[in-house]
Amino acid sequence: MKKVIPIIILVIISTFLIFYRFTDVPKYLSFDEVEFTKLALSLDNKPYIPYSQLATGHSTLYFYILLASLKNFGINTFALRFPAAVFGILSVLLFYLIIKKVFEQLNNGTMKQWFPFLLSIIFLTSHWFLNFSRFSFEATFLLFLELMSIYFLISKKSLIISGIFAGLAFLSYTPGRIFFLLPIGYLFLTMKQWNNETIKRLLLFLIPFLIIIAPLTNYFMTNKDTRIDQQFFLRNHEMPIQEKLDGLWHNISSTALMFNIKGDVNGRHNYPNKPALNPILGLLFIIGLAIAMKQLNNNNNKLFLFYFLLSIFPALMTYPWENPNMLRTFTVLPSVVYFIGNAIIILCAVVHKIIKNKNKLFGYLILNTLYFILLISCFYELRTYFKYQSIVFNQSFEIKLPLEKAIKIKIKP
Repeated sequence: MKKVIPIIILVIISTFLIFYRFTDVPKYLSFDEVEFTKLALSLDNKPYIPYSQLATGHSTLYFYILLASLKNFGINTFALRFPAAVFGILSVLLFYLIIKKVFEQLNNGTMKQWFPFLLSIIFLTSHWFLNFSRFSFEATFLLFLELMSIYFLISKKSLIISGIFAGLAFLSYTPGRIFFLLPIGYLFLTMKQWNNETIKRLLLFLIPFLIIIAPLTNYFMTNKDTRIDQQFFLRNHEMPIQEKLDGLWHNISSTALMFNIKGDVNGRHNYPNKPALNPILGLLFIIGLAIAMKQLNNNNNKLFLFYFLLSIFPALMTYPWENPNMLRTFTVLPSVVYFIGNAIIILCAVVHKIIKNKNKLFGYLILNTLYFILLISCFYELRTYFKYQSIVFNQSFEIKLPLEKAIKIKIKP
């Protein structure tokens, strides 16, 4: 029961927060959501196609799921956003299981039990996470696939299943195309020596991965990925080299500042200009990131540092005026919360040292103050989303028509 109760509580809390006022916040539709609906409906009663040129070009895996939802619940806002919400809830549970695994070395028995739950609540209540769990973009689906692959990778349950989900991530949202580098990199970083067992482990991952991605890669052998052609600014032959270098520096600096200083300006992605992390979480993130960089001999730190870099890379390759971008960097969230967890562990270790030195009252006061501050941080994030960001949605979600009417008329972005 000790193992099941946290999961049940997480399901209840995440379901409530993600589905609370689900069709009212945001109340209206974005242009992209209408186009996604058209893309999904275009797949109905046709042989499987791996890629569609509609909606600026997308691989179709997620849109088959959207199609199933629309056929089951009707062409309405709830059906359109339901898959993203479900994958959001599942991502919270997977994050809990991953954190429970990576921090299983904790010596403090009590902390070992509640710590993964605490980090999962921080993850869930982030206004960054809640936002993309409540409308129809592919972000939570990609996150779910990546977390599934990571879970089976680090738990050593099955590299085959890890490879399958890495392949599915490749078939989903465009940033997922490079995710496979994380499991492969992790296998190389954690191997003790190159031998037959190492080769076997790589093949167990690679064979199912290559089988899964075959339809899409076969399509790209004769067709262009229009989305990447549109967004990859370094391939723009009309831009001078100096302008590309300036653009790349802008992307790096604006993405770095996104976490603590100035966030995404797009009202669909964020409360405009608000940092992705509140001051409490932002400070813990910096501390935890520094700890991970210092303790590179720790395999978990290697994993999440690599995941962090892979998650921000796609945004760095897009045009500078679209950055910082909290949609394209959405899968960085598990790494960010992991680093926050690193900082909390260090702070708790300092407090327990104080308690052992017989300053028990002072130590317990600091410890409870820390927990209270983290609780306040979670409520602060919820307040940001439901009180302030929800107001911005009235302007940033521009389609005021019901979905069944919006898909029948031509709308200019």
